[in-house]
Amino acid sequence: MKRAEINLPPQQLPALTLAYVGDAVYELYVRNSILKQSHKVHTLHRLAINRVNNNTQSDLLAKVESELTEEELAVVHRGRNAKGAQVPKNASPQIYRRSSGLEALVGYLYLSGQDERLEWLLSQIEDVVIK
Repeated sequence: MKRAEINLPPQQLPALTLAYVGDAVYELYVRNSILKQSHKVHTLHRLAINRVNNNTQSDLLAKVESELTEEELAVVHRGRNAKGAQVPKNASPQIYRRSSGLEALVGYLYLSGQDERLEWLLSQIEDVVIK
């Protein structure tokens, strides 16, 4: 899939824009990775929910945070502290903000073409999923 051509370097995009893109990339990665486990939509949906949620994303960030570069940590910080995102009723503000930080990082890595780093980050999901 071709990346969008954007007018600004990814590091200059608003944090919520990075999180918006990161959310989609994260979801697509998860959907692709679970296809080898089932072909039934109900099962796929259940498997995806365990991986695409605020708690799992927050836990994933906690798992990899010590291995992030300063630049990546700055993106996470921007995403976590972005104003304007409304916290869903089923999430604590702290967990929701951490998951937004992870999504911003995913969006940043994707838009900046850091595919190997993105693949490493996303491959860590299975280690934090409650089975």
